[in-house]
Amino acid sequence: MPRFAANLSMLYNDVDFLDRFAAAAHDGFRAVEYLFPYAYPAPDLAERLRAHGLQQVLFNAPPGDWGAGERGLACVPGREAEFQGGIAEAIAYAQALQCPRIHVMAGLVPQGADAAAVRATYIANVRWAAGLAAPHGIQILLEPINGRDMPGFFLNRQDQAHALVSEIGAANVKVQMDLYHCQIVEGDLAMKIRQYLPGGNVGHVQIAGVPERHEPDVGEVHYPYLFQLLDQLGYDGWIGCEYRPARGAAPHATSDGLGWLKPWLP
Repeated sequence: MPRFAANLSMLYNDVDFLDRFAAAAHDGFRAVEYLFPYAYPAPDLAERLRAHGLQQVLFNAPPGDWGAGERGLACVPGREAEFQGGIAEAIAYAQALQCPRIHVMAGLVPQGADAAAVRATYIANVRWAAGLAAPHGIQILLEPINGRDMPGFFLNRQDQAHALVSEIGAANVKVQMDLYHCQIVEGDLAMKIRQYLPGGNVGHVQIAGVPERHEPDVGEVHYPYLFQLLDQLGYDGWIGCEYRPARGAAPHATSDGLGWLKPWLP
C-alpha cells in the first residue's frame, strides 16, 4: 500500500505553517515534507512532529538566496564554501527532526559558465555532501526539475540524474523521482518507473497533477495505475504530495481535494 507524505509548503496554505502539521495528521497523513525548515527552530518543528505522530521524510538544503531567484548552489562554481555551510546546517536539522533525506537542489547554470566546470563543481559538491551526511544515515537526493517551471536548472532528466549518481559513487546519493517533472520533460512514466526503481537508486517519489500541478486526480496522468505499479515493484518509501490545491488558499481547500487519497489510507 503506498504511503503518502503531505508537502506542507504547498498544502494547507490556508493556515499558518506551524498549524499545517495538525491539519495533515487530521486528514490521515502520517508523514510530512516541505521545502525548507530554516525559518523555525528545529525543536519547535520536532515538537509538532511528535505531538501529531508524524514523520519528517524530506526537506531541502539551503538553496542560496531564494528570494533573489537562486535555486540551489551545487552546480555554481565559486560558491563552494556557502554550499558546504548550508549542508552542515541541513544535516543538523535532519538530525533534530530524525529526517533521513535531504534534497540538494542542483541550481541554475550561471550564464556564460563553462559546462564542464559546472558539471565538475556539481559532482564535487554532491560527493562532499554525501560524505558529511553518511555517518548520520542521511541520504542526499538529486531531483530533475522541468525547465518550464525552473528555466536554466542544471538537472532535468532521469537518465542524467542516474548517470550522475553512478559517477558520484556514494551509496547514500539517490534520485528524487518527481513524476510531475518527469511527465513534463519525458513522459512514459510507467516505463521510467520500471526502468529505474529496481536499481535501488530511487530514494523518494513525488506526485502532482499535470499540467497545472493541482491534485493528482486532475490532469493527464492516471496515478492509480502508477501507485499500483510502485506497489508491484516493491517500493516501500514515501510518496510526497507536492501539489498546489486547485482552490488555492480557500478555507479547507486541501482537505476538500483529498478524495483521491481516501482509497489509499490504511
